[in-house]
Amino acid sequence: MAGRLLLVRACTVATRPNVVSRPLQRAMGTLQGVPTDEEQATGLERRAMESSKKGLDPYSILKPKLYAGTKTEPHIVPGVSNKRLVGCLCEEDQSAIIWFWLHEGNAQRCPQCGSYYQFVHTEIPH
Repeated sequence: MAGRLLLVRACTVATRPNVVSRPLQRAMGTLQGVPTDEEQATGLERRAMESSKKGLDPYSILKPKLYAGTKTEPHIVPGVSNKRLVGCLCEEDQSAIIWFWLHEGNAQRCPQCGSYYQFVHTEIPH
């Protein structure tokens, strides 16, 4: 008798409309699938994605070019003032860093290894 009452009660609860038993409305159903990274990115991530589509690198995310830092093609150092402190590891296995100030203008040379660096004034992206 008790089993029959439980069975009847379970059937009536299952057929009755209930807030918990109805599926939730999903916003993703209107998008027809899982949104891509570009569709769901916000803030700095969105700005970085938009600028990378244009070929820019405002946050220095991309790996720098591999070149020797010659006078005709120096290492580019971005900055927001008129000078910047630069550290150069002249040799790969060297543990001492050579520090020097880099000013706006022409390319400047590292005092030890001779690599050229050029300061480029940039605005802070907001």
